[in-house]
Amino acid sequence: MTVEKKRPTLLHALIPIVVLIFLLAINVVVLGTDATSGPNQIGLLLAAAVAGIISIRLGYTWDEIQESMLKSINSAMGAMLILLMIGALSGTWLLSGIVPAMIYYGLKILNPTIFLFAACIACAIVSVATGSSWTTVATIGIALLGIGKALGLHEGIIAGAIISGAYFGDKMSPLSDTTNLAPAMAGTDLFTHIKYMAITTIPSIIVTLIIFLVWGFMQDTSGAITNTDSVLVTIENSFNLNPLLFLVPIGVVILIVKKVPALPALLVGSLLGGIFAIIFQPQIINQISGVEENYLESSFIAVMRAMTTTINVQTDNQMITDLLTGRGMAGMLNTIWLILTAMIFGGIMECSGLLHRIAEEIIRFAHSTGSLVASTAATCVFFNVTASDQYMAIAVPGRMFASTYKDRGYKPELLSRTLEDSGTVTSVLVPWNTCGATQAGVLGVATMAYAPFTFFCIISPFMTILHAYLNYKIRRIEDA
Repeated sequence: MTVEKKRPTLLHALIPIVVLIFLLAINVVVLGTDATSGPNQIGLLLAAAVAGIISIRLGYTWDEIQESMLKSINSAMGAMLILLMIGALSGTWLLSGIVPAMIYYGLKILNPTIFLFAACIACAIVSVATGSSWTTVATIGIALLGIGKALGLHEGIIAGAIISGAYFGDKMSPLSDTTNLAPAMAGTDLFTHIKYMAITTIPSIIVTLIIFLVWGFMQDTSGAITNTDSVLVTIENSFNLNPLLFLVPIGVVILIVKKVPALPALLVGSLLGGIFAIIFQPQIINQISGVEENYLESSFIAVMRAMTTTINVQTDNQMITDLLTGRGMAGMLNTIWLILTAMIFGGIMECSGLLHRIAEEIIRFAHSTGSLVASTAATCVFFNVTASDQYMAIAVPGRMFASTYKDRGYKPELLSRTLEDSGTVTSVLVPWNTCGATQAGVLGVATMAYAPFTFFCIISPFMTILHAYLNYKIRRIEDA
């Protein structure tokens, strides 16, 4: 017998959200930074259970709910596999001296005053070239974080500069998956979307760079030179700093530019990192493995440890020892746990139409151009918080609003730009979103520690809303 499914009310849709917010808030207040190490995952599961009970009362079967959960998890499976590979890559790049070499030469080139400005630009360039914020953060981002720490800067502001630059490229690169997804959902072509998006994105990155430049000049850098000299000497004494080490990151960037998928490209980078460690860093290999009699055995043990678990390169400077820590694949498992539970919650909310119900309510208040764009942006942020997935935050609002924009006479690139200005960039600000959890896991900096300083991601949705309310360069079908 088929049970008729009921349409959820707004109250039905809001109950799981309220439960989730309450549980996450309690976790943060009581446990602080430990909240992401298990309690938030439990909070997501409990909120998912509430959503599941409501879904069953609306007429959905457990099989339907489970299928939606599995579909949601499957949509994030690629991200979780990439996370594991990033863990392996960061371990072998540390073992081989690639990351220490980046830190060493970066410290020689950069100074504390312009570091944040330069870091943001560097990440923007790499991200535009590769089309991937994740790869940018996992490679050059990790090195820049080490440089910034050595210069005495707070890790939150360093991560904010890195992520701001990386997500600029993620938005503007034609190689980026989100940059292709947004126009596909809105019904426009890729390069029309990119050119129109530049109207809001360029001002956002300019404001961001000005903030980082001013911030740099306001920093007290009196003790940075002494600290930097100490770091340089320690790294030079601990590693064989050969310029050939840079062939590995250059090779990874070339693979991604050539459109090799991220997972095999990162695997190649991880394996090359292990090979270069064996060639260039025998003393580090022996230190990590604890075996000195048989170099073949020592190499195998050290590389496996670097790829799979936490390693520390011991130096005579405790700060550098703490800095030179790789966490391997095991270091990513907590982040994967968070993503799994977030996708379970999002899958149940999507299955029974609870997410759509809230989004429909938002559309009712969109009358002017400004309010329509603001409603779209708010919906994208809402899906990033609740569905915990960047792609859903673009795809679902894109499907929902496409006919509304068309009926009101707007060209589809207005919708596609709004989706990217709010859906792509705000995902990294949510601790349990796949992007927020990933970047926190890769950099080892809590989402709430870097979020206030990720100026580009904060400014972007407000910039697109401002342009809409000012009616500046709003394209209408009648203008064609």
